[in-house]
Amino acid sequence: MGKYKRVLLKLSGEALAQGSDGIYNHAFLAEVAEAIKAATDEGIEVAVMVGAGNIWRGRQGVEMDRGTADAMGMLATCVNALMLKDSFRRAGMDAVVLTSVSMPQFAELYTSYGAKEHLEKGHTVIFGGGIGLPYFSTDTAAAMRAAEIGADAILMAKNIDGIYTDDPRVNPNAVKLDTVSCKEILSRGLRAIDATAAALCMDAKIPVLVFGLDTPKNILRAARGENFGTVITCD
Repeated sequence: MGKYKRVLLKLSGEALAQGSDGIYNHAFLAEVAEAIKAATDEGIEVAVMVGAGNIWRGRQGVEMDRGTADAMGMLATCVNALMLKDSFRRAGMDAVVLTSVSMPQFAELYTSYGAKEHLEKGHTVIFGGGIGLPYFSTDTAAAMRAAEIGADAILMAKNIDGIYTDDPRVNPNAVKLDTVSCKEILSRGLRAIDATAAALCMDAKIPVLVFGLDTPKNILRAARGENFGTVITCD
């Protein structure tokens, strides 16, 4: 696929915990930071969209108002974004957090112009707060921000090494797919990314690489455009 100029990396909240008893695995975060730094040292501009599953998922609040539960999740992504910023800076990177809602004491307010300006200066941009609206996942937020900043690809780090025809943890006959189109994601109901994100990627013509985060070095491999994991094409 070739090395990219600008990518958006989607990190789940669970990835930040990575087997820890707490909400963060600091040693693992240091490895993630080193992998992203290696990519930026090669001239690849990296933006990061972070989830919040290590702290809160909206569906945990089954008896809550959905908007309130989702607001808690969006705030939790901001907490994770600040943790990533600290990890990145300790690795010697220039990192900045941009949030979808105003919280000037902690982060800059997101604009696409501001995000692109930071990236062009070599800063690693971390997006917190999703898109600031309930009912939209961070997968969808990643697709939207990738389109807005003109990313060449979305790198989606998962706890599994790609997309399968079924859940391989349940079905031993599930087959890993090397490539799959956004249309197939939608028509076959594959759960690699949510339907809204797939539709956005198809419309904006942004390919997605789904890969395993069993080793953070895979982030650098993905940013270089190496052929592994599963590529979601935008046709």
